[in-house]
Amino acid sequence: MFADMCQQPGTSVRNAGNVDTAMAGAARKIEAVYEAPYLSHAPMEPLNATVLVTDNHCDIWVGSQIQTVALQTAMKVTGLAENEIDIRTQFLGGGFGRRGSDDYIEEAVEIGKHMKGTPVKLVWSREDDLQHDNYRPMSYTKFTAGLDADGWPVAFHARIACPPFGQPGTATEGIQDMRYGIANVRVEAHAPDVGIPVSYWRSVGYSQNTFFMEAFVDEMAAATKKDPVEFRRKLLGAQPRMLAVLNLAAEKAGWGTPLPAGRFRGVSVVNNIGSFNAQVAEVSVADNKIKVHRVVCAVDCGVVVNPAIVAQQMESGVVYGLSAALKQAITLDKGRVVQQNFNNYDPLRIDEMPKVEVHIVPSTANPGGIGEASTPTAAPAVLNAVFAATGKRVRMLPAKLADIA
Repeated sequence: MFADMCQQPGTSVRNAGNVDTAMAGAARKIEAVYEAPYLSHAPMEPLNATVLVTDNHCDIWVGSQIQTVALQTAMKVTGLAENEIDIRTQFLGGGFGRRGSDDYIEEAVEIGKHMKGTPVKLVWSREDDLQHDNYRPMSYTKFTAGLDADGWPVAFHARIACPPFGQPGTATEGIQDMRYGIANVRVEAHAPDVGIPVSYWRSVGYSQNTFFMEAFVDEMAAATKKDPVEFRRKLLGAQPRMLAVLNLAAEKAGWGTPLPAGRFRGVSVVNNIGSFNAQVAEVSVADNKIKVHRVVCAVDCGVVVNPAIVAQQMESGVVYGLSAALKQAITLDKGRVVQQNFNNYDPLRIDEMPKVEVHIVPSTANPGGIGEASTPTAAPAVLNAVFAATGKRVRMLPAKLADIA
């Protein structure tokens, strides 16, 4: 379905220059298709809420990322007015977008309404959580690029098929707003409605689209044997903050210097939630298994208040991104989610965790976000390194090298 859609024009979300003319005059064209699966949020603390409903009041103790949604849900279920409901926000054990939904709150309030005057605590099991999530949507993108005689891109075309979720543009962000200096750009989108509930996932549309975009940028560089960092440097000449994190990550990772035998590097860069992030991953591959040894991460998030928290968020985002890149997918069988717990929705384990180094660019710019800044860059950095190691280009997540010819 998604593949068929991307054979046809979609809704235009970016159109600059004249892609058709530039593509027709290109010395070389390259094409690639990238795919990413549904993903669950799987916070360590499963969904839960405690409520007390009476005839004229409703108290809700809940970890919610969007209190307005919780309030509106309680009003709908109880029939109470806004000033008769108190949302008592609790610290939460992870959210990653999942606690912006209202299904678990609605269920708790519905039970509480039928047990008026009695406090009710609802805790979803891990199985409930994984099999009834609002998932990160499956996504599919077809790229075409035209290169000139020197191997530099003169035309870029992307067709994206992704179920709609969140605000307009979330399904295409990371491609639609890419910052590389290419004069002729067309990005089109399809929004298939497949009946599976989807919502925000840590780093939203960037989570899959940065993998797609940064891997395809590497494909453009490899097509004419250009160094991936130098290729990006030229295309980011008008993007000083993005270029600065790229340069810092490359410097700290020792880009271009010898590595231990069997190890290879890959790079990626992104601007999301108002922050700039570049990563260089160092990997080895043996028996079709990927081992990530080191991730060097440079970030410009504007003014920094607490560097330790910035580093912690960057490290956690890397773990989250690597888990999705190497191990995780939500699949369905006869309409039911197959994965039930961490035995078959497997996060990165402690013995698989690479060394992560975080370097912060001093900045006086306005503060950006940090909780999602490093998640989208992890997958392309690692899988670009896998290409350097094996010559195999991973275009579908999670990475399974044995399936690649």
